[in-house]
Amino acid sequence: MPRQPTSRPYHHGDLRTVLLKSAERTLREKGVGALSLRELARDAGVSHAAPGRHFKDKQALLDALALDGYERLNRALDTAVESPGLDFEGRLTALARAYLGFAMANPELLELMFARKHAPEDSDSSDLLASAVEHSLGSITRMIAEAQEQGQIVAGDPERITMAAAASLHGLATLIAHGALPAEESINGLDEHVHLLLNGLRPR
Repeated sequence: MPRQPTSRPYHHGDLRTVLLKSAERTLREKGVGALSLRELARDAGVSHAAPGRHFKDKQALLDALALDGYERLNRALDTAVESPGLDFEGRLTALARAYLGFAMANPELLELMFARKHAPEDSDSSDLLASAVEHSLGSITRMIAEAQEQGQIVAGDPERITMAAAASLHGLATLIAHGALPAEESINGLDEHVHLLLNGLRPR
């Protein structure tokens, strides 16, 4: 009697984590276009229907990847902001270093994160993504508001100042990711970058 082929199992322990890790590896090595729930199931050794218990479609997978990225980024930013014994410029430099470190280690994921934060409002993860983005910017806004209260920086809308600082840091990360700036040189010059950001270019 011929041996029946072994069917793939439906369960795989913490399958969601396994799928996300595999998806991030595919994103890093092949790009977002190569992501497929069926391929991820094959890599995980489970049935092609198994990922559907965690991600209803590819968009849900992309949202989950982006959300996981924001959670990791926010942990790094929170740790930097809470650095003890630093003045405002030192804390902002620590935050910038944390952001650039994440951006340099995860350029493809960061690009996806920025793309998915504009996901349609009917996306299952839209509220979670919006909250995660707000947390990221909130790390800078809270720090700026505290510095304003202590008279360390100019008065003004903290959110507008946050956008200027965030745009500067993200622009630097983008230039590094595209090879326009050498990574090591940019990291070594980060103190000066933050100093210029805070003090401007006019002579004093």
